[in-house]
This record gives sequence, structure tokens and C-alpha cells, in this order.
Amino acid sequence: MMTPRLSLPSVTGTDVELRIAGPGSRGYAFLIDWHFRLVLALAWLYLMQFAYFDALDTFDALRGNDRFLLIVVLPAFGLYLLYHPVLEVVMRGRTPGKLLAGVRLVNRNGDIPGAGALLVRNVFRLIDSLPAAYVVGLLTVMFSAQHVRIGDLAAGTLLVFDRATKDRSFARLGRALSRTPLAPEAADLVQELLDRWQGLADPTRVEIARTLLARLDPATSSAELLASDSAELRARLEALIAGKAAT
Repeated sequence: MMTPRLSLPSVTGTDVELRIAGPGSRGYAFLIDWHFRLVLALAWLYLMQFAYFDALDTFDALRGNDRFLLIVVLPAFGLYLLYHPVLEVVMRGRTPGKLLAGVRLVNRNGDIPGAGALLVRNVFRLIDSLPAAYVVGLLTVMFSAQHVRIGDLAAGTLLVFDRATKDRSFARLGRALSRTPLAPEAADLVQELLDRWQGLADPTRVEIARTLLARLDPATSSAELLASDSAELRARLEALIAGKAAT
């Protein structure tokens, strides 16, 4: 069976395709994350139990001890239950399990989902996990065209195979956005063109660069753009996305 893909239009005119991860990759990432969060929760439970109560028997410590519940048990449950929602937000669509499995979450536009979408996705784990062992989620992943569970449908997210080149592009874009006055969408277009620069024919990249600079850099005149060669245009784009004036 053909692997489903998410096709995205790009500024270069060539669609970008992201391969959607299937049940196997999802299950592998989930099992890794499940072990991570279980170990974290148990480590907190036992370390804090020894540190504060010096008690080996958890059930003995539970009897009539509200402080044990507050300091030891509730944080352990918090680590276990909040593992996915917190890390997916902090790691921008990833978790340690997803990272090791080579997958990540994206929205329908191929971008990193917002915190709201990621939180909605995780709230719906309550339904996907029914009646036990994620049966509902597994069935929807297996039989839906894009291998999504109910949480993905509610949040508008997809789990796709991660690509190192795409990661580097997101990382560079993230650093650039902290310095550039451009809107995120405009910076994304410029960064994508720079990433694909060497693979484009010179007339194509020159035409796209001139079009972008004419719209995004009003300080540059049409005459300057027409007089600039490929190397000069690239330098102007790099200066633009870095938030510096081209020289």
C-alpha cells in the first residue's frame, strides 16, 4: 500500500511532499515515550518517598498522610499525564520518542502546530485511549486515509516523517525570526528560496528573488534589482532575513 503524503505548494513552484507516518512508526514512538514517562514518574515516586518519608511500603505511607499525596503521588501522576502535552509544545511537535522514531507533528500546512492545537490533541487522548490500550486511537490510525487518530482530527495535525534538512530549515528560520522584522510567512518564503537556491536554474532563482525583494524590501529600487546578479540577490535575501540592511 502506498504511503500517504502531504503535498505542499512552495515558492519555487515545486510541491514539497511530507510522508505521513503509519501505525508502526506511531506505535514505536509511543512505546519509547511510554517508557520514558513511566521511568520519570516512578523515579519521582520512589526518590521522594525515600527522601521525605523513608518508607518502602507505598500503601502504608498513603494511609492518613495527605502530605505524601501532595508531595509524592500527585507530582508523579503529573509527570506521567503531562509528559506529552508539555514536551510537544516545548519541543515544537516532537517528544523524545518521536525524535528517536524520526517523526514529528505538523499541521495541515506543514508548519509546526501551535500550542493550542497540541493541547487539544492531547486532551483527546482520553477518547483515543478507550476502552483500554489506545484501542480507539489504534483503529482510527489503521483505517483512516492519513493515519490519524481522533486527537489529530480535532487538532488538525498529522504525524510525518522528519527530515534532517527540514529540521535545519526550521531551526534557521526560528533563529532568523528572532531578529527579522518580516512576518513569519514572508520569512518562511525567503528561507525556503535560500534553502533551494543551489538546486534551481539561475534564471528561475533570479526571477523569484527579484519578485520577493520587490515586495519585501521597499528600500530596494527596481533598477537596483534588475542590475543585481544571482550572488548579489542572494546576499540581499540573506541580509533581509537576518534583519540587517544589505550593503
